[in-house]
Amino acid sequence: MNETSFALLLGGSLSLTDRLRKAVAGCRVIAADGGMRHAAPLGLAPELWVGDFDSAQPALLEAWPDVPRQPYPAQKALTDGEIAVGEALARGARRILLVGALSGERSDHALQHYVLALSLAARGIDTALTSGEEEAWPLLAGEIHLDLPAGSLFSVVGFSDLDGLSIQGARYPLSDFNLPFGSSRTVSNVAEGPLRLSLRGGQALVLARPHDLTGA
Repeated sequence: MNETSFALLLGGSLSLTDRLRKAVAGCRVIAADGGMRHAAPLGLAPELWVGDFDSAQPALLEAWPDVPRQPYPAQKALTDGEIAVGEALARGARRILLVGALSGERSDHALQHYVLALSLAARGIDTALTSGEEEAWPLLAGEIHLDLPAGSLFSVVGFSDLDGLSIQGARYPLSDFNLPFGSSRTVSNVAEGPLRLSLRGGQALVLARPHDLTGA
């Protein structure tokens, strides 16, 4: 087990894929409220269960009686996901995978997960998000390398003006490109294998669909 890598089980929907199972293998696990429902299908045993437990069904509570619970009032000032992140950081997390972060009934929660991931990356925490079918990574000033299957779709979505964006290993590469905030220029690209992306300034998310090879 990697003591500084954490998989946080959040309440969004999840597709069980081999790629997801590989990503969570060896991680310490914290569940946030109803995200505990992902533990058994993934074969994970969380070390902590946090939240106000408003979305945890009685059967779920009965199924995990031995996991330490850290309850919060429904009128709390933070989301269950952010509470889980705080607990992971307090336990020494340097890498955080937000599982079940990209989809579900609450688009406000999904958007907050995007912003939270950018905030964590700005603090030097290696952060990724996944729904099993879709994955995302923060892209700040610097460079990231992503191991994606050839033909998989991906997009770079700017959360600000992007200065000096470069994309290598894609069907539509870019070099030192300045992308205005709100532009869709970098939506729906196709990986030709592992990707290398770099940025001189700004904030973005790279969203990929590793199992969607329609662009091949």
